[in-house]
Amino acid sequence: MDEIEVIIPNLSFRYSGGTAVNRTIAPLIARKRDAVWFGPDAPEGIARLSILDLLRLRFQPPKRHRARIWHARRNDEMVVGLLLKWLGWRFALIFNSAGQRRHTAFTRFLIARMDEIIATSEISASFLERPATVIHHGIDLDAYKPPQDRAAAFAATGLPGKYGIGVFGRVRKQKGIDLFVAAMLRLLPKYPDFTAVIVGLITVDNAPFVDRLKADIAAAGLSHRIRFLGELPIQEVPAWYQRISIYVFASRVEGFGLTMLEAMAAGNAVVATRAGAAELVIEDGVTGVLAPTGDVDALSASIEPLMREPERIEGIGERARARVMDAFNRDREVAEIIGVYRKIWADE
Repeated sequence: MDEIEVIIPNLSFRYSGGTAVNRTIAPLIARKRDAVWFGPDAPEGIARLSILDLLRLRFQPPKRHRARIWHARRNDEMVVGLLLKWLGWRFALIFNSAGQRRHTAFTRFLIARMDEIIATSEISASFLERPATVIHHGIDLDAYKPPQDRAAAFAATGLPGKYGIGVFGRVRKQKGIDLFVAAMLRLLPKYPDFTAVIVGLITVDNAPFVDRLKADIAAAGLSHRIRFLGELPIQEVPAWYQRISIYVFASRVEGFGLTMLEAMAAGNAVVATRAGAAELVIEDGVTGVLAPTGDVDALSASIEPLMREPERIEGIGERARARVMDAFNRDREVAEIIGVYRKIWADE
């Protein structure tokens, strides 16, 4: 117990982008530092810390440093870290921020009490009202990679057509799922070689939103070509990136947009609205296509050239993967995060 240097809390019981990032990064941090995971959805490659173990840490000071790192990504994780620190746990607190809007007064209160702040982009950093270290997300390039034969991978699904076009993530208005569906209602009748898939959790509160979309799809006679696949086990998601050819990142509001990077790493041609880090990641017309947010006409116009000329997809996908390999790989992200840890320990 006294060897523990870093605690990575994951206090959300609903799988989200924050959880996905934690699961990707935590095992790599654990290879380089004595790190443990606290909460549900623990990945392989990192030890789990139980509630009882957490209580024991109150009476077991760290062996190497004056404080252990508590690396939070959500408000509730900041709250728990602060409470434990105030109650005598020897913690140094880090908050990893992806938000791209002014934070609430309560969040600003919490952020002001963190020992260090990491922002996932320069835009996120601009909303923090205090200095932050900018560290861009990284992707597991082995898990998210192009298939040997994309046409065969899609054909194996049994879906109609030759090509897949998809959007992944929680199915809600913020993610622009309605914009994607509206664009598909316009484009799929013109391009019969394509089928659309929507992968992601449908929560109870978003069920009416999805029901309306399904009704529009049925009215257009396209239920067989616009498929809601629901939430899939995380280990099955990379294969769906390999099956589709075009990925649409249609968000109205986004923190960073991890699915965009995953799709690029898998060699998809990505059409992205200018939300989250899209403009940072994509060179318009080279490593993907950019479109305005919240505009179905512009989104449709950005997607259509790729559906009309699918031979362009492979080249864009190759350049997209090269971009991710160069600037958004996990090893770089982990090294920079550990650099922040070392700064805290050096300042003790």
